[in-house]
Amino acid sequence: MKRKDLVIAATLILLIGLGAAIWFAPGLLHPQAPEVRFRGIDGRSLSLSELRGKPVLVNFWATTCPGCIKEMPELVRLHEELGERGLVIIGVAMPYDKPSDVIALADRRKLPYFIALDPQGEVVRAFGGVRLTPTSYLIDPEGRIVFKKIGEPDWQRLRRDLAPMLKG
Repeated sequence: MKRKDLVIAATLILLIGLGAAIWFAPGLLHPQAPEVRFRGIDGRSLSLSELRGKPVLVNFWATTCPGCIKEMPELVRLHEELGERGLVIIGVAMPYDKPSDVIALADRRKLPYFIALDPQGEVVRAFGGVRLTPTSYLIDPEGRIVFKKIGEPDWQRLRRDLAPMLKG
């Protein structure tokens, strides 16, 4: 066999193997979300395991982040539009934000979705050390991370991705 034929054969075998790995091990493509407990500004607590069966959008944000403030009205619309169909949105304030600032901003903006404090950075670390805001993770009803976006998401694409996960 010529060298060129060997390279083509090896590449083909590699591609077939990679395809089989993705097909038979979807966890490689969509890893499980970490098991975390969110502590809300209203005193409630919520864990991802309690939300199994529902799609969850976890949005890391900061009170001093212009992009975060800009996307809040769209998150509110998403919550109002899809919350009754099962979508849960959790806004996680970054550890460097003072709880009083987070509460004041959530009240001022009338955020209807679950707002969590993370003063020790436990949730940030569980999600791989989130550094930039906004950063959003879409978790499917089986608890797998199916989408991660740093910066403002493409809201139409997010709605399309959510559609098969929602009730009705």
